[in-house]
Amino acid sequence: MDIFQKCFDFDLDKQAMEKGLYPYFQPLDGLEGTEAVFHGRRLIMIGSNNYLGLTMHPKVREAARKALEEFGPSCTGSRFLNGTLKLHEELEARLAAFVGKDAALVFSTGMQTNLGAISALIGRNDVVITDKDDHASIVDGCRLGMGEMKRYVHGDLDQLERILQKIPPESGAMVVVDGVFSMGGDIVDLPKLVDVCQRYGARLYVDDAHSLGILGGGHGTAWHFGLTDKVDLIMGTFSKSFASLGGFVAGDKDVINYIKHTARSFIFSASLPAPNAMAAFAALEVMETEPEHVQRLWENAHFMMKGFRELGFNIGNTETPIIPVIIGEDETCFRFWKELFDGGVYTNPVISPAVPEGMALLRTSYMATHTKEQLQRALDIFEKAGKKFGII
Repeated sequence: MDIFQKCFDFDLDKQAMEKGLYPYFQPLDGLEGTEAVFHGRRLIMIGSNNYLGLTMHPKVREAARKALEEFGPSCTGSRFLNGTLKLHEELEARLAAFVGKDAALVFSTGMQTNLGAISALIGRNDVVITDKDDHASIVDGCRLGMGEMKRYVHGDLDQLERILQKIPPESGAMVVVDGVFSMGGDIVDLPKLVDVCQRYGARLYVDDAHSLGILGGGHGTAWHFGLTDKVDLIMGTFSKSFASLGGFVAGDKDVINYIKHTARSFIFSASLPAPNAMAAFAALEVMETEPEHVQRLWENAHFMMKGFRELGFNIGNTETPIIPVIIGEDETCFRFWKELFDGGVYTNPVISPAVPEGMALLRTSYMATHTKEQLQRALDIFEKAGKKFGII
């Protein structure tokens, strides 16, 4: 059997292309915050994680430009050896303070953060438990660990408790969960989760990739609930509200130091380039000094939630600027996406197995910098497509 045979047999993309419905890897000519340019045509971008719109902020762009001039485009080595800049350590100190923790460690990507931090902490006799809707980086980080991985039905903290009850006292346990779930837009029930973890002595790791810049005035899920001291580790990414690339984990200084010396994705990866680090640093300063961005983001999110619901769309249980529009069958979802794309709106189609059969959706997400005119235009195009396909 040729190991490549599965590659030769794979044709799902070709089937979609033949129907003119392939939605992925669209090569954009430009990406200017709230708008994307495709073949010279401008589309309203409601498929980006640029929640605060800071990729276009002049302070962020200028910081990245200056860092490029001073440090160049690469550190040419891992943090462990020659790739640590004073800038990295200054950023780590500021991030730790921002999320209310003792120390932080910056990784080159968000994916690497979860891969490295989780796997470093899960030893042979340990158990890691995750929500079934957690991000793929969490799942893969757990799989890389040497311990046992268990999962509970999305949001079912009673099932989580039953799992924890069965873990022997000689085994360490850690629960890893998203603060805001990236597809549904719902927020974890952190108060109940903290209570369950404390009753069974389990450590708690919260992935705030989609929470920073959104919840708690931008400080994240634990801050939002007033439970910062009850969450052991807080993870974040720079590719969303921080308008850059990279990630970090924050917590007790001894735990962070252990991760720093044992996380393979940290030790064996080139360090975060200075322009990315400075962009994240500048975005953090904007969050701290210009709270109006978070306020405008929530105004736009509520505008769109209200608009979709009044039109009759099913947007699930979202509570955040991530708003899924549930379409149904996979091909219908692709056709709906194409109708929107041709009409001037950029969204992200999500089909099975990423979601259950019959629950294909368009993941939409919003920015502080969207204008009400852009958002109303998007709703008008959705309404036309929804009626055409019998969704509303």
